[in-house]
Amino acid sequence: MRLKVRVKPGSKREGVREITPDHLEVKVSAPPEKGKANERVVELLAKHYGVRKSAVRILKGETSREKIIEIDL
Repeated sequence: MRLKVRVKPGSKREGVREITPDHLEVKVSAPPEKGKANERVVELLAKHYGVRKSAVRILKGETSREKIIEIDL
């Protein structure tokens, strides 16, 4: 499954919000430096979909707030 994800780093509260079935907003408390926010996005999406972290991959947008993420269900 491929999803468009908009990331909001440095948020006070973390969470995943579904905008449309294939577009999510993910709020993370981690700062957007040295990949910390990306790691937290992967952890939150893995927990949200009930899969291992290794099943979640960032395909596009490693340094952007807009990302394309693939999840193996």
